[in-house]
Amino acid sequence: MRVKTIHNDLMLLANKEIAEHSQRFFKTGKGEYGESDIFLGIRVPVLRKLVNKYRGISLEEVSKLLHSKFHEERLLAVLILVHLFKNRSGTLDESGTY
Repeated sequence: MRVKTIHNDLMLLANKEIAEHSQRFFKTGKGEYGESDIFLGIRVPVLRKLVNKYRGISLEEVSKLLHSKFHEERLLAVLILVHLFKNRSGTLDESGTY
């Protein structure tokens, strides 16, 4: 699975009104703690449902998502990691996937 595919899927789910609300809630104004955070406007329950869809993602791809400028892409990466480590067999396969 490619990070670009995940990005495109998330862009289809983006909601401008939710993104604007999140920017206020997470204090993204100049000098505030979330100043550089950019939101797509996707609620957490929706992201949690996507974890199973992307569970075959490699750790390299998860790392790329963790460095995304979009809050929801980073959160999805963390949720995928939580899923991987909860259900891990203890070894990585040849592709770097648990």
